[in-house]
Amino acid sequence: QVQLTESGGGLVQAGGSLKLSCAVSGLRLINYHAAWFRQAPGKEREFVAASSRPGGSFFYADSVKGRFSVSRDNNKKMVFLQMHSLKPEDSAVYYCATSTVALSGIRRADMYQNWGQGTQVTVSS
Repeated sequence: QVQLTESGGGLVQAGGSLKLSCAVSGLRLINYHAAWFRQAPGKEREFVAASSRPGGSFFYADSVKGRFSVSRDNNKKMVFLQMHSLKPEDSAVYYCATSTVALSGIRRADMYQNWGQGTQVTVSS
């Protein structure tokens, strides 16, 4: 059974930093793209960042480029999202997801088969 479990969310002031973690079980992470998405109240789920399998390429939404960094440890089956210079508009539930989709679909939420339950990130102004 595949399971993804996010942690590390919380309340932080604008300009602060947080590091999200995603523990993956039930699959060989090295065979999967790993991504982070987020969803704010009343908005659609949006792509944040992704690490392609087995981990050599990285993709970011324009809104987080230069501030967020995605990484992975395939041996420990962990995916991370380091977030710096956080803004109130970064507030959302952050989800970890894995996929075997072609690289062209790595930013599309509907291409991801496995999802975590999410962790709340709140950035106060």
